[in-house]
Amino acid sequence: MEARRIHVDKGYRGHNHPHRFRVWISGQVRRVTAPIRRETKRRAAVEPVIGHVKAEHSMDRNYLKGRVGDRINAVLAAAGYNFGLLLRWLAELLRAIIRAFTETVPAQKIA
Repeated sequence: MEARRIHVDKGYRGHNHPHRFRVWISGQVRRVTAPIRRETKRRAAVEPVIGHVKAEHSMDRNYLKGRVGDRINAVLAAAGYNFGLLLRWLAELLRAIIRAFTETVPAQKIA
């Protein structure tokens, strides 16, 4: 699948890609349609997650070889990130279950 539109930040300096595609820079206002604006907003929402994964899930350095290694490293980092989200969700669910259980069970009186 070939990319037709690429969304970049304002520090973008150009490309030497052999095929032609359209580059959209954040903050650009001319010729921006609703779908392009939506894609730019989506990029802005994903950018902090990418920064977090790079900082916390060993994406700053790739020890795997070649393009396949790059892909494996990205998939493993994303899996680790998603696993962390799942663990936080499960911890919150367990807290809610314990809270509901303690509220429904009456305290026993000791005579």
